[in-house]
Amino acid sequence: MDYNRLDTDNTAAEVYDSALYDSYLSPLEAFYQREQKQADEIAFVQPYPTGRVEEITWAQAGEQVRSMAAYLSTLKLAPGSRVAILSNNCAHWIMADLAIWMAGFVGVPLYPVLTAASIQPILEHSECQAIFIGKLADWPAMEAGVPETLHRISLAICPPEVKNAKPWQDVMTEMPALTQSPVMPMEALATIIYTSGTTGMPKGVMHSFRNLAAVGELTGRMYESGSQDRMLSYLPLAHCAERAAVQTNQLYRGFRVYFANSLETFGEDLQRARPTLFFAVPRIWLKLQQRVLEKIPAKKLDLLLRLPLISRFIRKKLTGALGMDQLNIAISGAAPLSTHLIDWYGRLGITILEGYAMSENFAYSHASKQGEGRIGYVGSTNPHVVCKIADSGEILVKSPTNMTGYYKEPELSAEAIDPDGFLHTGDKGEIDSEGRLKITGRIKDIFKTSKGKYVAPAPIEDKFMKSVAIEQVCVAGSDLPQPLALVTLTESAQNSRLVELSKEELNQEMASLLTEVNATLDKHERMTALVILTDTWSVENNMMTPTLKIKRAEVESAYQASFDQWSVAGGVVWA
Repeated sequence: MDYNRLDTDNTAAEVYDSALYDSYLSPLEAFYQREQKQADEIAFVQPYPTGRVEEITWAQAGEQVRSMAAYLSTLKLAPGSRVAILSNNCAHWIMADLAIWMAGFVGVPLYPVLTAASIQPILEHSECQAIFIGKLADWPAMEAGVPETLHRISLAICPPEVKNAKPWQDVMTEMPALTQSPVMPMEALATIIYTSGTTGMPKGVMHSFRNLAAVGELTGRMYESGSQDRMLSYLPLAHCAERAAVQTNQLYRGFRVYFANSLETFGEDLQRARPTLFFAVPRIWLKLQQRVLEKIPAKKLDLLLRLPLISRFIRKKLTGALGMDQLNIAISGAAPLSTHLIDWYGRLGITILEGYAMSENFAYSHASKQGEGRIGYVGSTNPHVVCKIADSGEILVKSPTNMTGYYKEPELSAEAIDPDGFLHTGDKGEIDSEGRLKITGRIKDIFKTSKGKYVAPAPIEDKFMKSVAIEQVCVAGSDLPQPLALVTLTESAQNSRLVELSKEELNQEMASLLTEVNATLDKHERMTALVILTDTWSVENNMMTPTLKIKRAEVESAYQASFDQWSVAGGVVWA
């Protein structure tokens, strides 16, 4: 198979007539249009560690992209060669990706939290010939995974320890900008996205320029975004959700993108951007809620929001403090959002629209629409998407953006996309009478107790998240008589500030929560214990993916030896 030119006819059947694609600009054509029509408008707002904030216009971005594309062309790599990007989000990440395309190559983004042991197999599998290295927290721990044979280019923000790399600024001063405006064929391979994955070696998801064009055109129309809008980019651009929401949509809608400087400055970055469009994963929505509740305890806030004359003032003050007072569209994706969080934000006047998609369809599948949402459901299909539920309960999706396959994995590709063009998502779900989809669990997450009964953990976990003291929850119980709920507390709850309770009172509240949740479950699903752990599950300790989803296998493995003991103890267990 020619991996530089994709054949969609034999893999993912198109949902609508391919003639519709002919009216779409390719991603590079969309960029050239921005260069011309919005030349003097700001495209990127980039903060630097020094405190300086740089505004980059579309014309300036074009000049930098063209110079970098000219430099990449001097490397004499074969057309379609793979070029990696290893960096946290920044304006130069996006410009590097555009330069890769303009030079006729394929982008391979890498998560900026990967270890050397994870980076090396991806670079080898994708056969990368060059790599951009940028904003990173711990380059020395990664460097061993980057072969010395790769051409290295350092982005404008880059660790000083990076050696033997061509600096971005040197390229800008030395290389004349490319004068041509090359366009890659729509069916050509644009990017290989290695899934963050909760287990095993990540798979390389292949997407064509055609897929990216469909995402940019169709998503922009759905949300009616435009050049007047603003977004903050902070979730990994190595993940398709951020690339779809920010990078691709910006090309087709022309809005301004701000970048976060660091996790420590996230509040300031939000205030600077005051986004009109905001995309977050559930973990971020939870963290923002905690920021509010650290200022106003949950019970007091609940009371204030019930007072007609005061509630409007409180909402305005709180959304302003979060930097969300100008928000028009708020979206959550990548993992199920707690129904209680959706309700909580709704009371602040922020309607969170849930989305559901995968790397395999470039984040274009389902989304809630304004005024049509239903709590607990991720919305109906996006335009030109078809969804059905298999007899097994699995969600099957046919999207115009379905991947062409997994890189070098034809057998896995055939398993993922059936002959009718439906992507087998691996998720279980149900569809209501209005066509809205509810995710009821991940097929691989469903486990069987020692009594031979099957348990789907996701819906149960959602019930526990009603407590503002709980930060993370994992329901486990494979081969146990009954399941267990493993939870971690928020930092504030651990210090007893958030809920204004002593440890004994918090223990009583958790016991009441366990009883309340169990009362809603079938007998075989009921928890014998709610185990409160002092650990925090994070990307750094390998308990979460780079997109902040819990790695169930890792969590269960870490505590497996204590499961029997906790089951016997029962009730609320402090581990």
